[in-house]
Amino acid sequence: MPDTIVVVDDDMMSLSLSKRVFDKAGLQGIYFSSGKEAVAFFDGRVIPDLILLDIHMPELNGFEVLKELKAAPLYRNIPVVFLTGDEDVKTETAGLHAGAADFIRKPFAAEVLLKRVRNIIELNRLHHDMSNEIRIKTEKLSRAYIQIVEALAASVDAKDRYTHGHSSRVAAYSREIAKRVGYSEEEQDKIYMMGLLHDVGKIGIQDAIINKPSRLTEEEYAMIKTHPVVGAEILKKIQDIPELVVGARWHHERYDGRGYPDGLEGDNIPEVARIIAVADTYDAMTSNRSYRGYLPQEKVRAEIERCKGSQFDPRFADIMLVMIDEDRDYTLKED
Repeated sequence: MPDTIVVVDDDMMSLSLSKRVFDKAGLQGIYFSSGKEAVAFFDGRVIPDLILLDIHMPELNGFEVLKELKAAPLYRNIPVVFLTGDEDVKTETAGLHAGAADFIRKPFAAEVLLKRVRNIIELNRLHHDMSNEIRIKTEKLSRAYIQIVEALAASVDAKDRYTHGHSSRVAAYSREIAKRVGYSEEEQDKIYMMGLLHDVGKIGIQDAIINKPSRLTEEEYAMIKTHPVVGAEILKKIQDIPELVVGARWHHERYDGRGYPDGLEGDNIPEVARIIAVADTYDAMTSNRSYRGYLPQEKVRAEIERCKGSQFDPRFADIMLVMIDEDRDYTLKED
């Protein structure tokens, strides 16, 4: 298909010349003599490859038309070239700041107009193709990174022979809470990663302690309590995602300040760590242990309610309670 160019110009001689140039070159042109007509046309039926836009027009000038285009998702990335007889540098600067791709001076030579139009369309097409390629490669890298993190989380979970998939469930619950709070998708992805790696410090804990079926001694419990600091030390080496440290170090802090390792209280605990704390405790109660199976749903709900405001941030505990109430078939648990 030939490239489509929209020309908006109240100068009929200029409009006629543009039509002759584009017809001769085999390009598809759509022509308007006012900005108001052009804006009415931009309703999604036709997506042009380029828009030539006169600046000085009655009713709607070129800047006003450009503003309308930039506000419309379908048209904001189409290159707009201003047609102008002005030699004013301020006008040109203002046009570029407003989002114009270029300026073409009037009166213009036919060959110059055609060459500039084709160059701009080709550059925009190359930019679009490169952006898509970068996006695809970035998505592939992101998927690969998540797979690596999931594999690492699975290796941590494998140390506990009684619990399977703990980290992935905590990550999923944390992401759902974050979503309901109003976090962006990017922020939800980050808290998912933080949830996956919140227990990575258990790599440094002896398997015999993690899998001990009887009550832990004081020394063994003290060893278990080191895993947040160990995890933070491991994850701080991943400098591109410094937030990972937050989930690992502070997911055992309590809202009342009686948690560990730093005894942080209330809003001094990072928000994402408060979210992960609720998700982590919920999964601990709904997972099988060496000394018990997962707890009944009503008992889990009662415990979350009881610890609201003491162990948990009330806002995130309330969201977890809603999730429990919605889970009528009790699917949010270890299989």
